[in-house]
Amino acid sequence: MQISVSGKQVDLSDSLRTRVSDSLGGIASKYFDQALEAQVTFGRARSFFTCDINLHAGRGLMLRAEGEAADANSAFDDAAEHIATRLRRYRRRLNDHHRDLAQRARPELARTYVLRAESDDAPTPPAARHPATNGSELPAFATVIAETQTEIISLTVGEAVMRLDLADQPVLMFRNSGTDELNVIFRRRDGNIGWIDPAHRI
Repeated sequence: MQISVSGKQVDLSDSLRTRVSDSLGGIASKYFDQALEAQVTFGRARSFFTCDINLHAGRGLMLRAEGEAADANSAFDDAAEHIATRLRRYRRRLNDHHRDLAQRARPELARTYVLRAESDDAPTPPAARHPATNGSELPAFATVIAETQTEIISLTVGEAVMRLDLADQPVLMFRNSGTDELNVIFRRRDGNIGWIDPAHRI
């Protein structure tokens, strides 16, 4: 597995880099036949060190965790434990999930866009045109500032919830393997998971 370790305004020692690589490699080999890559980023927030781990474990499966502590080593331990805890929770389902994915159709490709937030004190920019809107104008606050390619995978609702939790995402769109409809799950403010299913219309 390729592991990239970097710091934002933080000097990283060789011993820390080695420790991160060894630890993440051990976690990945325990739960996956072949994890692809991981990015570990250290930073500072007030008087604390932060650690952000993004692990690509295979066909659209991403794991993400954050840690915070008084030193960089402890911040990494905190983030790594979050990932290990989630992997232990889903260990059996992950094995079944990987076997089932090999039999499924390739995921659909889509694009995700980041829209500029509306600001009360900023001057109003001219409306922007974008291909996603068939050439029509976007409101000033909806200016596209970034776009990336993403995959929409055919999943059961349980698999989608697992992926949402592993990647620590707020929202996930997927194609429901039971109904073949596009579904959305999202993390509610109360900690529960919301599920939007257009196949069951009122």
